[in-house]
Amino acid sequence: MQVNGFFQKKRFITVLTVFVLFTGYTIWNFIQLSFVKKQPADEITKTQDYERGSIVDRNGKSLAVQTTFYTLAVTAKNVPSPEEFVKDIAKIIDIDQLQTVEKIKNSIKSPSTPLKKKITQDEYKALLKLFDEKNYRSFWRLDKVPGRIYPENSLASQLIGYMGIEGSGLSGIELSQDKLLSPDRDKSKEAEKDSGQEEKSDDNLRSTQNVYLTIDSSLQYKLEQIAGNAMKEHQAESVILIASYAKTGEILSYITLPSANLNDYTSYPAECRIDRPAVTVYEPGSVFKIFSVAAFLDNGSITPDDSFKCDGVYSRKTSGGEVIRIKCLDHHGYLTAKGALKYSCNDALAQMSETINTDTFLEYLHNFGFGEKTGVELPSETKGIIKDQNDKLWSARSKPTISIGQEISVSALQMVQAATVIANRGVKVPLTFIHRITDAEGTTTYSHQTSKGQRVISESTAKYILECMETTARSGTGTKASLKDISIGVKTGTAQMTDPSTGRYSTTDFISNCMAVFPVENPEIVLYIVIEKPKGETYAGRIVAPVIAQAADEIIDYLGMNRDQAPSFEHSGYVTIEGSSPIQVESTVPDFTGRPKRDLLSLLKSGTIKFEIHGEGWVVKQNPPAGSPVTKDMTIELYLEH
Repeated sequence: MQVNGFFQKKRFITVLTVFVLFTGYTIWNFIQLSFVKKQPADEITKTQDYERGSIVDRNGKSLAVQTTFYTLAVTAKNVPSPEEFVKDIAKIIDIDQLQTVEKIKNSIKSPSTPLKKKITQDEYKALLKLFDEKNYRSFWRLDKVPGRIYPENSLASQLIGYMGIEGSGLSGIELSQDKLLSPDRDKSKEAEKDSGQEEKSDDNLRSTQNVYLTIDSSLQYKLEQIAGNAMKEHQAESVILIASYAKTGEILSYITLPSANLNDYTSYPAECRIDRPAVTVYEPGSVFKIFSVAAFLDNGSITPDDSFKCDGVYSRKTSGGEVIRIKCLDHHGYLTAKGALKYSCNDALAQMSETINTDTFLEYLHNFGFGEKTGVELPSETKGIIKDQNDKLWSARSKPTISIGQEISVSALQMVQAATVIANRGVKVPLTFIHRITDAEGTTTYSHQTSKGQRVISESTAKYILECMETTARSGTGTKASLKDISIGVKTGTAQMTDPSTGRYSTTDFISNCMAVFPVENPEIVLYIVIEKPKGETYAGRIVAPVIAQAADEIIDYLGMNRDQAPSFEHSGYVTIEGSSPIQVESTVPDFTGRPKRDLLSLLKSGTIKFEIHGEGWVVKQNPPAGSPVTKDMTIELYLEH
């Protein structure tokens, strides 16, 4: 047999050598891979378990707590039947079947296609069971992601804020205190950046903190009901209601409506997520007159005995020929400062503004806190707007107009902080939302201490303004805010809003607001309300003053403040409880209220959920509240009384 010429000796050796090298390389790679731990496509991703501290109210009631969610993703090209798979998972998780099938079919080239985020613990378990029963393998994955549950839903939602799906705060306290609530995540990211390591085991990275807010959630709820009713009654676009301790600056209640349920935050429109008291500005109108009069009196430009004649319009012609005209609501005749505030007289206030140097007046307003951030623990706080004489929009009418609350833009937080000056004997008290901070073991690492504020006006001036506000409540424009058995000082204001399409004042859109301080003899509470764009009646004395009275009554009763004619009630002390059915804890926390301790004993033995029982007798309070989702490693606190 003659060998083909192709198989020459040199060529044969070359081919053989290449074949041997290739075979050796393949065997070597196979040996290496055989010792590497395989990770099936359907194995749950082991993401970093970041701890995040809780946000609670001043009494420790949970407002934001950590939980775990999951994201379902698939390798689209490996899904055997997209239609059947989607139909199966749709029985467990809420998805649009047609859109999800299309998503899978259009993602064939993608290594991973997310189908559903924020899958709960119960849904996760049900999916695992389904995938096992259906023998779904090698194309799905469930990624573990940090989550957040907000037990009180929309309560104080703009203050609490929202944590995004990646585990970082996106708004409110969740954002401003992000590094405090979850320092381990931030430090771990830094470590990855610096060293290239994916994880860092240093225990010091786990020093999460819990934030106790200054608000009282129970009072917050009561006042939100009042604010909500006012918004509905007057068909308003929004409502702001803030209550603050006068002496400490701790904000007791922080309400801005409409609001969003934090557990479904992203589905709400933008107007429900705006932190109006901190980020929006407006002209306050006549409420601002208390600060203007305080500046005039404190500077000595006027005295309490000086009188100014109101003939229905303030009119003045400047040396340059400019004519200034500011209308008043009535012909009030001769008025002192007290009378001018009582009847909210524009004419008298404009005349008073002539007595003070412009720069001095503006300096007083800056000292009150206008044109400056209050410094509260919230992101994106506005500075507001105060013009000065160098501003291109400044005119001869600017000073008298500012004195009545126009041509100046303020925030609700600035108004409350400025009111602390009047309530605190002339000294401005910084506002705060942080009551205290604790570490993971419950040790207090920070406790709010009232800092010594700036003196803005004298004690005598502050006292006089309070007397003026009390007169306004008793017999002036704020009579509907008057309380029968406790002294209160108020100032109302109705301001025209600017029409953005024309740049001029609107004839239909108004802001009605009212400031209150009580009790007048020794102020404890500053209370402020703003109703934006009410329909029908817009006069502040008729629509916001009554709400102030309702809210003040609620605060007084809740805090147990002394009333001159407060009614008292007696109770026998006996509570009748009818026979009750066994308690079952399933996907949501049941209502334990009224249950005797003996009904709770079976729960202590279950071992699935941790219970902490305080006291003896019957359950009077629980945390988290009934209806909250049951989560992994949850602790339910029950408070009992006889």
